[in-house]
Amino acid sequence: MAKYTRIQVSETMKATGIVPVFYHRDLEVCKQVIKACYEGGARVFEFTNRGEFAHEVFGELSKYVNDKFENMILGAGSILDPGTTSLYLQLGANFIVSPIVNAEMAKTCNRRKVAWMPGCGSVTEISYAEELGAEVVKIFPGSQVGGPSFVKAVKGPLPWSSIMPTGGVSPTKDNLKEWYDAGVHCVGIGSKLFLKKEDGTFDDQAITNTVSEAINIVQDLK
Repeated sequence: MAKYTRIQVSETMKATGIVPVFYHRDLEVCKQVIKACYEGGARVFEFTNRGEFAHEVFGELSKYVNDKFENMILGAGSILDPGTTSLYLQLGANFIVSPIVNAEMAKTCNRRKVAWMPGCGSVTEISYAEELGAEVVKIFPGSQVGGPSFVKAVKGPLPWSSIMPTGGVSPTKDNLKEWYDAGVHCVGIGSKLFLKKEDGTFDDQAITNTVSEAINIVQDLK
């Protein structure tokens, strides 16, 4: 069961500005990475449903986060249908992110007052998602949909929209400035946050530093 309301999730996303997006089939690697992100200041983390038995990894990761990291909001992404949505909600997901707009997924989340963030690629999809109760909408893939200029254009007729781009976002000052100048609510960042050592293992300190620097950049941009 979710520990955080949809409003708490939305406000925390806006406050920190950066949502790490990550998947690995090895639970210990996931623990390592989420710890590094937490120490860098991240308070929202999206685990993507990408591999076989991903839900089992998520279930154990959810217990770990609840036990070890105060105020870390863990959610699930890459969800495509209401059945999988229900599965992740049962395992403790505090929000659900999808690359598509699916009305039945919205209903599943709304019944439990859990944040649902669908992927949109047009003003029509964004407006429909908000009609279905989405507090924050995802544009994906962010750069291919139209990048910061798309967000800026959408905010003209829909100034109330809270938009989170994922895909094509980098943790650099120049890139983050483009997105925030356009009016994003927050940004989701994947592989560019998760730096590795020469041997191919994840570099905890480098991840922590990159997350911290990105969050600091966002705070300066607000």
